[in-house]
Amino acid sequence: MYTRAREVRLAVAVLAAGAAVAVAAVPATAATPEPGPPAFLQPNELPPHPSSDWYAGPVTAGQPDPLPMCVGDALPSTASHRRYWTEYDTGAVQVTVVERSTRRAEEFAALLRADLADCARKVMEQHPDITATQKYYGRLNVEEGAHVYGVHTVAEWGASDIGLFSVGRDGRTVTVVQWGQMGTFAHAQVADFRETTVTAVDKLY
Repeated sequence: MYTRAREVRLAVAVLAAGAAVAVAAVPATAATPEPGPPAFLQPNELPPHPSSDWYAGPVTAGQPDPLPMCVGDALPSTASHRRYWTEYDTGAVQVTVVERSTRRAEEFAALLRADLADCARKVMEQHPDITATQKYYGRLNVEEGAHVYGVHTVAEWGASDIGLFSVGRDGRTVTVVQWGQMGTFAHAQVADFRETTVTAVDKLY
């Protein structure tokens, strides 16, 4: 993960997830409890791997290191993340940000979607030895909505990787889920990843 080749490979470059919470003050007379921090995906909620269980690290405050492909530059320091991996070259990441208002969350989710919509072009611009193509897999009807994308990269040295990305929002909270492994669009577990995304957004609050 610390070589240049692995940084640009979707299957190993995007392995993190997280959440950060801003809690508003409640008047002393209010009886409604404060919402807790958003929940994260459990390993068994990731797309099933045919030969391995999924494992997960702890929820960690701050930006993941290395930053996820295409959306990493937009992630604020208030993000938190969680990494997931299998015994093989397959990994995932969830990154969650709680904004100060619904409007800011809407704008942030739109920024992430714009970054993903332009992901393949940016990858090839930054890495001339990489060829990238992408697909948009549509909107999911969960909370305020989620959007799913796929990006395939091929390197001059022969690496071929497929990554699935999603951005979803529930109120002030925005989450990004990424999954990647070696392969092509034919190996993308799109249906399973869509289910994972719905679960991730449902668990935000």
